[in-house]
Amino acid sequence: MILICTGRNVLLPNMTSPVPATLTVDLSTGKITDIVLGYQSSDARSDDPTVQWIDAGDKFVLPGLVDAHVHLNEPGRTDWEGFRTGTRAATSGGVTVVVDMPLNSIPPTTTVEHLELKRKAARDQCYSDVAFWGGLIPGNQRNLEPLLAAGIKGFKCFLIESGVDEFPCVSGHELELSMSKLQNTSTVLLFHAELGSAGTPENSDVRLYSTFLNSRPQKLETDAISLITSLQEKYPALRCHIVHLSASSALPLIRSARDAGLNLTVETCFHYLCLSAAEIPDGHPEFKCCPPVRDAANQDLLWDGLKEGLIDFVVSDHSPCIVELKRLGEGDIMGAWGGISTLGLGLSLLWTEGQRRGISIAQIVEWMSLKPAEHAGLGNLKGQLKVGLDGDFVIWDPHTEFMVTSDHLNFKNKISPYVGMTLRGEVEQTYLRGTLVYDIAAHEELTPVGQLL
Repeated sequence: MILICTGRNVLLPNMTSPVPATLTVDLSTGKITDIVLGYQSSDARSDDPTVQWIDAGDKFVLPGLVDAHVHLNEPGRTDWEGFRTGTRAATSGGVTVVVDMPLNSIPPTTTVEHLELKRKAARDQCYSDVAFWGGLIPGNQRNLEPLLAAGIKGFKCFLIESGVDEFPCVSGHELELSMSKLQNTSTVLLFHAELGSAGTPENSDVRLYSTFLNSRPQKLETDAISLITSLQEKYPALRCHIVHLSASSALPLIRSARDAGLNLTVETCFHYLCLSAAEIPDGHPEFKCCPPVRDAANQDLLWDGLKEGLIDFVVSDHSPCIVELKRLGEGDIMGAWGGISTLGLGLSLLWTEGQRRGISIAQIVEWMSLKPAEHAGLGNLKGQLKVGLDGDFVIWDPHTEFMVTSDHLNFKNKISPYVGMTLRGEVEQTYLRGTLVYDIAAHEELTPVGQLL
């Protein structure tokens, strides 16, 4: 059996805008076997019963998106999120592969045994494909090479307390031990780049967003990145990666590191590009994340850094929790869990904000598909509509506008700062290796066919 998708607006590699094209997917392998320019009208199609046709018409056909920073929390905190709900939410936003962070599951992904527990929990549950990051914590240097051999895509560490006891931060000495061990591998070391301690002044109002924002100044990020780049000078072969950059004041440091030839990559998040501090009402912990959403001027500079290429791509950092931990009733921002739930909304968020800034869909897909796929070592499978790669694609209407309600949220705990926002661009269908895994019009749940990569 083969699947043929034809449309007038197909986004192909190295194209600045969508073009009429037709792509063929071999359903036995899930691979794209042919792409030809041109839209095939219904009267030009064969009646071969082994061929399944999809006519996207004027809708956009985009490559499946890649979210390289997601917390699915299973096993151990499955009441926060899980593989089934998290990956279904991902596919509703056109994401065909997520890379799961080593925390906040219990146990964290810091040994091969823990990785196998996570894989066992994920089997037969996933609507998207799932890959895994491993964790670097104090004392687990001996587990790094076995984890690499077992297939993890890289390692995540914290330079500040993570918020969960089972995943402590690492010291400079522990980093050097780990970087020495990893420097001759092809892996990547990911940093939650805040260094120092976040403090709350006495007698401060825990409901004020400004209290939280002031507790985590940009200096925590710039100090961390200064440490990371100084270590890179000792271990230049190891790629280092800054996760969820929020501080625009770090961009000159990143530019200098790149100019010096350091192997440094950077991501930011939808919330830093689409929310600003002045818009956040006091007493609303659903807007809390670490590092924090900052002011509009900072947001503009992050967009500039993204367009310049100092920031490589954009992720969700989907970090949910149970309702009680968000402290919505008390409005206690300081005491609430820090994490924003976004899975399923990223493409619409970036398209809505990006249109105000003259951003093209080709740029957005590079930031949401090609670059994160390469970052996670998946560029040979994902990230482009290209012969030989997986037949992952999305049918997307760039013009539809919708107001986000809790009904739009397919993740488990339906808490999000985006509820009430009007967004543009809606995913209608998502295909994984040519198989339909999300359909906005479906009345019954589809079968999860995602693989563990």
